Amino acid sequence: MPAPAADPHVLVLGGGFGGLYAARTLGAAGVRVTVADRRNFHLFQPLLYQVATGGLSPGDVTYPIRAVLNRYPSARVIQADAIDIRPGAREVVFADAPAQHYDALIVSTGSRTSYFGHDDWAVRAAGLKSVEDALDIRQRVLVAFERAELEPDAARRQALLTFVVVGGGPTGVELAGAIAELAHKTMVRDFRSFDPHDTRVILVEAGPRILPAFPEPLSRYAARALQALRVEVRTGVTVTAVGDDAVATKHGDAAGTIPTATPLWAAGVKVAPFGDMVAGRFAAARDRQGRIMVGGDLTIAGHPRVYVIGDLAHASGPDGNPLPGLAPVAMQQGEFVAKHILGRIPAGRPFRYRNKGQLAVIGRNRAVADFGRVRFTGFPAWLVWVFVHIMYLIEFDNKVMVLMQWAFGYVTRKRGARLITNTGDG
Repeated sequence: MPAPAADPHVLVLGGGFGGLYAARTLGAAGVRVTVADRRNFHLFQPLLYQVATGGLSPGDVTYPIRAVLNRYPSARVIQADAIDIRPGAREVVFADAPAQHYDALIVSTGSRTSYFGHDDWAVRAAGLKSVEDALDIRQRVLVAFERAELEPDAARRQALLTFVVVGGGPTGVELAGAIAELAHKTMVRDFRSFDPHDTRVILVEAGPRILPAFPEPLSRYAARALQALRVEVRTGVTVTAVGDDAVATKHGDAAGTIPTATPLWAAGVKVAPFGDMVAGRFAAARDRQGRIMVGGDLTIAGHPRVYVIGDLAHASGPDGNPLPGLAPVAMQQGEFVAKHILGRIPAGRPFRYRNKGQLAVIGRNRAVADFGRVRFTGFPAWLVWVFVHIMYLIEFDNKVMVLMQWAFGYVTRKRGARLITNTGDG
């Protein structure tokens, strides 16, 4: 390994949770650090479903990366699309910016929606990984209601009022619950040609229960809470095809069809193409999901100054299983690699994820909380969920705006961001 430079430069690819937490720690220590991202903002993904259902605006869940790091004179931000790495020269090549040299590299480029080999479904079944995805879903949902108002055919109108959410993890559960509340509470008096109570929200999960990462009693509570919101929960059901006006399913040996104009996808993620390139350039081993295998210090084997964190990394927990692709994992990994670069981690000490628990919201006053031995549901869990998500927002003004939006929505049940902005579609 080459001797460290007198004024080392750390290049961070990706301004998500892991990359931003690493950059803040390095910037606070006065290290020269550059964050490169295709976007100029950090996205708080856990609240994207709120944008998708009109509860929040995009600006409530995003914040300029430069504004986060401008307090650190040694930190720099470039908006650029990384397309290649030259390990020998220790350079990252960008499509729209000069190549950047690095003494240490942190790769935190995240993941994308996985359609499990059926990428052609993406056109019909919108995923939820970006601001654009959230606005696309908002558009599809609101347009479906507008078209239902004008549709004379009863069967076609019911298809417009049927929303199929594929995937029973936290994103799918939160999205299904929010759409149900939007239809049955927020917009219940908005239309004249149909009754919004006729809206069907169907949550499809291939496994035996929703929220499979949570303890079974919490999964059962979530299913009951969704059903109280009039969400149809179908477990053990796989999607076999996504068409223009229906979703084909299979439950055991029984095939079925759900007429719908709005299928939505929350069933999984996979490594983005840039991750494939990184693995190839560094001859890195990968797991079955394509994630890059990293050591205890989160570096690629044979490349002690190249770190991979977040959704792109396969980092093992104490039980030998890979750590989940959650924001708290990426945050802790970002701080760890920054301290490792700074020499604040004793030699040989591996990364250890401090599991602070997990939360999922089902709807107004309904959530589940799993903190190991302490588990609870309902309104107390919902309050904790609100508090935790407010605290995880990056900057103070985001926290204030989101808290005000939620307070207004809680009292009035109104969702102010129900805008259809792309009237040229469909």
